[in-house]
Amino acid sequence: MHTREEKIQAFGRLLDIMDSLRERCPWNAEQTMESIRPMTEEEVYELSDEIVKGNPQGIAKEIGDLLYHMVFYARIAQEKGEFDIADSIDKVCHKMVFRHPHVFRADGTLLPEGEAPSAKEIADTWEIVKAKEKDGNRTVMSGIPDTMPALLRALSMQEKARGCGFDWKEKEGVWDKVKEECSEIEEAAATAASDELELEFGDLLFSVINAARLYGVDPEAALSRTCSKFRRRFDYLERRLHEDGRGFSDLTLQEMDAVWDEAKSKGL
Repeated sequence: MHTREEKIQAFGRLLDIMDSLRERCPWNAEQTMESIRPMTEEEVYELSDEIVKGNPQGIAKEIGDLLYHMVFYARIAQEKGEFDIADSIDKVCHKMVFRHPHVFRADGTLLPEGEAPSAKEIADTWEIVKAKEKDGNRTVMSGIPDTMPALLRALSMQEKARGCGFDWKEKEGVWDKVKEECSEIEEAAATAASDELELEFGDLLFSVINAARLYGVDPEAALSRTCSKFRRRFDYLERRLHEDGRGFSDLTLQEMDAVWDEAKSKGL
């Protein structure tokens, strides 16, 4: 592993490279925060993918790509006289010191080692501590971006509510809510307009995400695994049809189900 000095030198080299690219590369020079934002979102998903795969070298690469984007944004802001990368780093350092009073004094110096709250106690009061920040979010939920994918946004909202003590005391209690939402969907499907039905499906999905969270399951990872499983089995079905010289329209639903069960029996 690298020394602290080597890490600082590496970050300085990145800043130097960004300065050179911004000044001498036509493509880099014409980029704006708005133009690179979609690429940043892609980089976040690429990092997430490598983490799921458990690939250390891939994770290292994607962290570098994402770090490059952060430096890029700060350089653009610097050119406008708004802020620079040091401001961004100072803000996050100040925030982390404030949010960890069990580790730091108000001036940022370390407290003497001693008994600290448990990880659960810290998580349970996290949102309350954040709400005390001078320049923090106006409300608990205001820090959640509207552009975040809905599944992740639901999970983030539920976690923030939990941090304020708004959660089931016993996780088993969530199943009554899931069953309630299922019943309301059945009623809406028979009587309500499409807009009302959409709302009820949303309520059901929100409650299922809550259940997954309470049982320690990442709903995004769980759904991703199911999607991958569905793709494997559907690919098997399509491959079998191709081998037999047939198309989907040549099979009944029952025949397709039989091939699907065959894929399941093979562990796909």
